[in-house]
Amino acid sequence: MTDLTPDRLRGDTLLLVPDVTLTPDGPLERHAVLVRDGVFHDVGPVERIVRTDPSLTPVRLPGHVLMPGFIDAHHHLTQSFGGALAFGEPSEIFRRVWLPLERALDEESAYVAAKLAALESLRGGFTTVAESGTRAAVDVDVVASAARDAGIRCVLGLVCDDAPDGTSRDANPRAVLTAAAQHLARYGGADLVRPALAVSVPEAATAHTLAATARLAAEAGTVVQIHVNEHLVAVERSLVRHGLRPLEYLHQVGALGPQLLAAHATLLTPAEVTLLADSGAAVSYNPVASAWKGNAVAPATTFAERAIRFGLGTDGTRGDGFRLADAAEFAQRLVYGLASGDSSCGAGWTWWERATAGGADAVGLGPRTGRIAPGAAADFLLVDTGGPEMQPSWDLPWELVRRGNRDQLTAVFVAGRLRLWHGWPPDWDGPALVRRAAELAPRVVQRAGVTRAHPTSVTARRRRATPGLSPAARLTVRTVDPPTPPAPPPPPAMPCPGGPR
Repeated sequence: MTDLTPDRLRGDTLLLVPDVTLTPDGPLERHAVLVRDGVFHDVGPVERIVRTDPSLTPVRLPGHVLMPGFIDAHHHLTQSFGGALAFGEPSEIFRRVWLPLERALDEESAYVAAKLAALESLRGGFTTVAESGTRAAVDVDVVASAARDAGIRCVLGLVCDDAPDGTSRDANPRAVLTAAAQHLARYGGADLVRPALAVSVPEAATAHTLAATARLAAEAGTVVQIHVNEHLVAVERSLVRHGLRPLEYLHQVGALGPQLLAAHATLLTPAEVTLLADSGAAVSYNPVASAWKGNAVAPATTFAERAIRFGLGTDGTRGDGFRLADAAEFAQRLVYGLASGDSSCGAGWTWWERATAGGADAVGLGPRTGRIAPGAAADFLLVDTGGPEMQPSWDLPWELVRRGNRDQLTAVFVAGRLRLWHGWPPDWDGPALVRRAAELAPRVVQRAGVTRAHPTSVTARRRRATPGLSPAARLTVRTVDPPTPPAPPPPPAMPCPGGPR
């Protein structure tokens, strides 16, 4: 495919002929897609599609699979400067790390942090992210602008906390709900940004606001994103305060329904699983977040069996759709499959589907994206499967889950437009953004006064090797003193045809 260039993948109309097209019916050979005005105008056998418009020149894509873009069902775009600050930490860290970090952002640093996260997501094959609401003291349109400028589709949450739990800035329920209604009215049409609402955790909002945000979201046809049953301390806090577990409390106040996108949902009783199934609520299953900073792994194979809607989310851990799908299956196998002798654990197709169409449904985009089908948004990936990782091929969906990686991505499209070519944007300066983020991030972290319970890996190693230090002294650390940032990556070998914007 040495003759394929970005210029051949531009334009309002494209007729693409890959080796394999991953459709809702499975992998299909000798199929083509016709992209027009940002959507899949037609999908079908090559001969028929070519006959529909003889004036179009087919773009042959030998050795490539055309598949839907991944959907990240749970992200925190403005937390990207935190990175490894969450490594080695006890589970619930939002008060010590994420709140100070986000509140130290000004308008420029919030924009750069969000755009950096969006670029990482695109590089990992994500074409949509569900942003669960920033705590930065900036207009949320800063995040919307970063997503638009990066070229990624974004379900943009607005935080609607109003309970006096020590984390909310405005505890006036009327003001919170007025802002929520304005946010829902602010974004619409065919824009890449879709509005949504968010509540940090159930106890961060009053019962009235929980019910009201559920109603507003349902009327707008969007979602309310809430962290639910993620950590033991959160479950216990809810039991002490309300006498109910978080999901049970949402049900009691009338906030549990199809509009709910429950992030994590790792600590569920059988009765709560039934509540989810009966309510029509959706879940973001975040396996990497569970491994890095969680208390448990969500019972996702049970969700699938009970027809509970769910997608896969990164929670801002790493923007790589292939590794996320692999982690989704791997976590289920380790936690549930080995104990029960389940050698399939979703059979691969479950995780591929939940990373794409199932994720789109969970974040409130339904049939609009996440699938290669006529009428759907042309959000898709061109995956090079000619290397040794994918040959010979016997079960493509499972191979993409277990053996696929982002290095195989030739191109990423959102709304029919080429957004990434071999890992970098063709029409704006990605390396310049990375360099600016490297300049801003240390200043933001120092200004934030982040507190960690665990030292960096290098410090921990040095302390463990120091004679005479007690175990407590080996681990003690308080505020973060960020190291000199690493040098940014080199620019792409192939010059961007569009040049820097």
